[in-house]
Amino acid sequence: MSDVFAGIKHLLKTDSTSIDNKFFKLHYKATMFILVACSILLTQKHYFSDPIDCFDAGGVSNDILDPYCWIHDTYTVPSLKDKIVGREVVAPGVGPAKEDEEVTYHSYYQWVTLFVYFQAILFYIPRYLWKVFEGGKIKMLVAQLNTPIVDEEVKKSRVEMMVKYFSINLNTHNQYAIKFIICEALNFVNVVGQIYFTDRFLGYEFSNYGTDVLAMSERQIGTRHDPMNRVFPKVTGCTYNQWGSDGGWEHHTALCVMPLNVLNEKIFIFLWFWYIIVAVLTAVGLMYRIATFIPGVRTMMLRARARLAPAVAVEQVAGKCQYGDWFMLIQLGKNMDPLIFKDFILDLGKKFKGVDD
Repeated sequence: MSDVFAGIKHLLKTDSTSIDNKFFKLHYKATMFILVACSILLTQKHYFSDPIDCFDAGGVSNDILDPYCWIHDTYTVPSLKDKIVGREVVAPGVGPAKEDEEVTYHSYYQWVTLFVYFQAILFYIPRYLWKVFEGGKIKMLVAQLNTPIVDEEVKKSRVEMMVKYFSINLNTHNQYAIKFIICEALNFVNVVGQIYFTDRFLGYEFSNYGTDVLAMSERQIGTRHDPMNRVFPKVTGCTYNQWGSDGGWEHHTALCVMPLNVLNEKIFIFLWFWYIIVAVLTAVGLMYRIATFIPGVRTMMLRARARLAPAVAVEQVAGKCQYGDWFMLIQLGKNMDPLIFKDFILDLGKKFKGVDD
C-alpha cells in the first residue's frame, strides 16, 4: 500500500507560499487526496484483481462467464431484499423475478474508478482558477520576507518597496479579492453538486445512504436489513442465453459474487460523511467571508494578524483600506515573518498618516 500511495503524497505537501485558507485546502488537498487514493485502490482491484466471480450449473466456463457478466449488467430484485436467506432466496435480492416485477440492474461498478477520479479533478478546479487569477502576486511581494533571518539592508529595502507598492496601488485590489470569493463560492457549489451527482450515479440511493446506515446500526441484530446491500449488493444475478442440444435457445441465470462491492460500500459511506462535513465547513467559511464585509470585523482581524504592531498603526492602515486592500494585507501577513509584518504595518501607517497631514 505504501508503494501505491507514495506517488500521491505530494498532494498533501505544504506550499511555500499560502494564497488561500484552510477551508480552501479541505477541497484541493484533503478531499482530492482521498478521492485519488480511492481511485487508485479501486483501479487495482478492478483491473488487476478478480472483481467478479460467477458460477452456474449450465456448464459454462468461469473464464467466459465472469467477463460476460462483468461487461453486461448484473441485477437484483428489490421485492426479494427482505426475504429469508437460505429459505426463500439464495442471497438478499437474488432470485427469480416474476413477470412484470421490478428488477434493478447494476452497471455503475464498471465506472466507479473513473467517476471517483473525475470527482477529484472537479475538486481541484477552483484551486486551479484561483492560481491563474492570483498570478503569483503574493509570492513576488513576500520574497525574502518569510523568515526572521534576513539581512537588515535587504529587509529595509523590501519593506520600503512594499510600502511604496501599497501607496501607489491603494484601493485597486477589489477585483483580486472578488476573484477569490468567487472561487470560494465555487468550492461550495462543487461539493453540493458532487453529493447530487453521486446520488444520481448510484441510482438516487446516496442522499440517504449515511442516515440509513446509522438507522440500521441501532436496530436489533436479527432485524437488520443492511442498506449497503441495496446500493452495493455482494451477490447478484446474471442472465445469459446459449444454444441448447436441441438447437434452440436455453435461458440461464448465473449467481455472481461481487467482492469489490465490500470495498465500494466502505468508500462511499465514508464519502457521504466526508462530503457533509466539507459542505458544512465550507458554508461556515462563506459566513466568515460575509462577516468580513463589516469594517469593524476587518479591523479586528487585521489587528489579530499584526498582533505585534501598535493598535493605532493598525487602525490607521485599516481606515485607509478598502476590502481588496485589507484582503491583500491578510494574505501578506500569513506569509511574512510577524516581526517584519509589524515593521511593514508601522511604516505603512506612518505613510498614510503623512498623506493625511
